[in-house]
Amino acid sequence: MELILLGTGHAVVTKCYNTCFILKDEDRMLLVDGGGGSTLLTQLKRAGISWMDLHDIVVTHKHLDHLTGILWMLRMVTQSMNAGKYEGTLSIYGHAPLMQTIEALCRLLFTEKQCRVLHDRIRLIAVNDGETCSIIGHDITFFDLQSTKEMQYGFSMELAPGETLTCCGDEPCPPHAERYAKGSKWLLHEAFCLFEEADRFHPYEKHHSTAKDACALAAKLGVENVVLYHTEDTDLPHRRARYTAEGRQVFDGGIWVPDDLEVLSL
Repeated sequence: MELILLGTGHAVVTKCYNTCFILKDEDRMLLVDGGGGSTLLTQLKRAGISWMDLHDIVVTHKHLDHLTGILWMLRMVTQSMNAGKYEGTLSIYGHAPLMQTIEALCRLLFTEKQCRVLHDRIRLIAVNDGETCSIIGHDITFFDLQSTKEMQYGFSMELAPGETLTCCGDEPCPPHAERYAKGSKWLLHEAFCLFEEADRFHPYEKHHSTAKDACALAAKLGVENVVLYHTEDTDLPHRRARYTAEGRQVFDGGIWVPDDLEVLSL
């Protein structure tokens, strides 16, 4: 399994792309979120991935920096399906209100012809809190983060017997959901900024964590490795070193602060 980071920044970054990624197991791939626009297509191309080979997508919530890129994916896929060039189906997973939003946006923005494939070859699959689905050959359990900003789901994926990867979307993992992340081999967690710069970036006002917060949580939950993303972009050349150093104060496991298009072997 590989983790391909298409983007690593928060909503309004300009020096990197918004956080979204691919989980790749041999020739099967799962796209998680889409960033904020058509740059998703650019990042896929730079990563050597054809959007035509993507058949499974998870969308965590409807904020623009996660959802808008998915609309560009759908634009390309619907056109390609109607032209007889896209093989198979495309399945999109998310909570029910989000699936309703995606369909409504498609019907507002796309042509009637493009919309004909909705519910036929494009499947909008509403998942519930605690529900497990088999996606790209792995069991994935979805959980409600109970966000006070916007309904948002995270998920835990079984990588192998006894090994899991947990994604907490772009909010701190709340106490009620810690059971999904506990003991994970990999925890994917947002880190809006450094704790030492919290007065500058105000992460808590935005319901976000610092690098120190995320790593302290990883230590508490007995996680093996933590991936920090969804960060600010003011010092990208030194981001990895600075975030890792702060996280190391509270966590002895693996700390990964990837750049856009970086690939991690899981």
